Amino acid sequence: MSQVSEKQARQVAEAARETEWTLPSFGKELFLGHLRLDLIHPQPALPADAVERGEAFLAELRSFLENKVDPLVIERESKIPDDVVDGLKQMGALGMKIPTEYGGLGLSQVYYNKALALTGVWHAALSTLLSAHQSIGLPQPLMLFGSDEQKKEWLPKVARTHISAFLLTEPDVGSDPARVGVSAVPSEDGSSFTINGTKLWATNGVIADVVIVMAMVPKSEAHRGGITAFIVPMDTPGVTVERRNSFMGLRGIENSVTKFDNVVIPAANVVGKEGMGLKIALTTLNTGRLALPAICASVSKYSLKIAREWGTERIQWGIPVGQHDAVAQKIASIAGTAFGLEAMLDVSSRLADEKRNDIRIEAALAKLYGSEMAWQVVDDMIQVRGGRGYETAESLKARGEKPVPAEQLLRDMRINRIFEGSTEIMHLMIAREAVDQHLQVAGDIIEPDVPLSDKAKTAVKAGGFYAKWLPKLATGKGTNPTSYAEFGDLAEHLRFTERNCRKLARSTFYGMSRWQGKLEKKQAFLGRIVDIGAELYAIACACVYAQTRSREDAANAAQYNELADLFCQQARRRVDRLFHDLWFNDDAENYTAARKVLDGRYTAFEADLIDPAGEGPMLPHHAGS
Repeated sequence: MSQVSEKQARQVAEAARETEWTLPSFGKELFLGHLRLDLIHPQPALPADAVERGEAFLAELRSFLENKVDPLVIERESKIPDDVVDGLKQMGALGMKIPTEYGGLGLSQVYYNKALALTGVWHAALSTLLSAHQSIGLPQPLMLFGSDEQKKEWLPKVARTHISAFLLTEPDVGSDPARVGVSAVPSEDGSSFTINGTKLWATNGVIADVVIVMAMVPKSEAHRGGITAFIVPMDTPGVTVERRNSFMGLRGIENSVTKFDNVVIPAANVVGKEGMGLKIALTTLNTGRLALPAICASVSKYSLKIAREWGTERIQWGIPVGQHDAVAQKIASIAGTAFGLEAMLDVSSRLADEKRNDIRIEAALAKLYGSEMAWQVVDDMIQVRGGRGYETAESLKARGEKPVPAEQLLRDMRINRIFEGSTEIMHLMIAREAVDQHLQVAGDIIEPDVPLSDKAKTAVKAGGFYAKWLPKLATGKGTNPTSYAEFGDLAEHLRFTERNCRKLARSTFYGMSRWQGKLEKKQAFLGRIVDIGAELYAIACACVYAQTRSREDAANAAQYNELADLFCQQARRRVDRLFHDLWFNDDAENYTAARKVLDGRYTAFEADLIDPAGEGPMLPHHAGS
């Protein structure tokens, strides 16, 4: 993996390790070859007061959406109407996760996700507004790192009246936050900072009342320096929204290019401590990462509804289209995947509410898996709908048909594979965690008295030691055929998961032995390792969630078990394919070919094109990435 990605991952890991967790991470154990089902099963029951409060808010939100919000207007005008924003403020939607003591609703992670799921299906711009404000905007950093004074001043405002945004990305800084260029120069007496620079892609930035800005403080005798987080009211002199950005989807989001020209901010507006900005940014992104899979899961369920209704009603060659095998295969895939995504979300969210486990890996897997699988689901739904899947809801309505926003869903869902950590970055961050865990175990065996950091270095250099020690490492114990009997027919899937998480651990060790220090460059291999872990986590979640739903809704227990079985069968085939592709692939040939493309070897092949964007560099001279 790249040095940048590795540094990011280490920053997140160090931040999380400062917390004393009472239970280990299910995800970490999984990558070590241990299926610790006791960490997620049985799922904790939701507290009665949290359920009552959450259900009451969902009922109010549902009524508001159905009666006050026209999603076609948002799509047509590329803007959320002011009265809709005001309505969300009045019902407290801006403060869903903010504690009641600060004027928020104090919803659990489970019900916060349910609210985002509801709004995300109605129109993605609504869920993006609420998520950007609460999951990564000012409320989250303040709740995690803010002083008592900052919380008392700002949390009541952002809970009810003030929209917030998170400003990290810059024109030449994307997934590499360590290279932040916006500066914050301290005054001589240290009472204030002067911020200069430009931030890109600030969701909510156009309409935000207050933002949290990541800026670089220069190091000096009086200042430790480093990336620092600042609370910046948008009415501060020198703050300018230069433009509102437009995108393929998410029409209606207020995404800005924001410029800071000698913006003076009091030192009291520093969140945490000077130099803690990167830690705050990465921890905030991690904590808010479950919001996106909530939207992915709900859109997948909506896609299932669309496919079911269309597959039943549309007749071709004398039978409903859903009964044609080619279409039926897609419908089954959509159904299984939708259940799997909801299961992963629910298990991860309840873990988050329990606050006993470090769930960085679980949240990252849910984001990675949810965004990739939901994209496939929506694409399959479009194919099932045929030409009507490509037609806009507005056009369908004008012709007298049900205004199904299928093509809009496809456009809106595409960003999720990039938002809040692209698939490629997520692969590297999760892989870094998985490999680190193996290095720690390896170090304990090689030199048990050597400090951990030195053990890891020794393990990397050891190479051939893995074959000798592999039987003792991450192999767990075998299971007998009666294991997991309480899961009935789903038990076979858990036994599959247990066997294959041990195989995953062995494969990781073998990769470390084969490539040693070069393993970080084998990003395709590491990506498959992570994808296998994601599939195994999803299978375990599906089985556990099916039991939970069966307990909560006994009348429909059979359908939950059938859907879980359907998903697990599909996921197991993907796991088998991924294990095969670990060692039998054309990764090296593809990498060589890509280098030739980048070196311009095949430009003759492009010569008969005309470029509608014109010739010249992709980026301005000042933007490096």
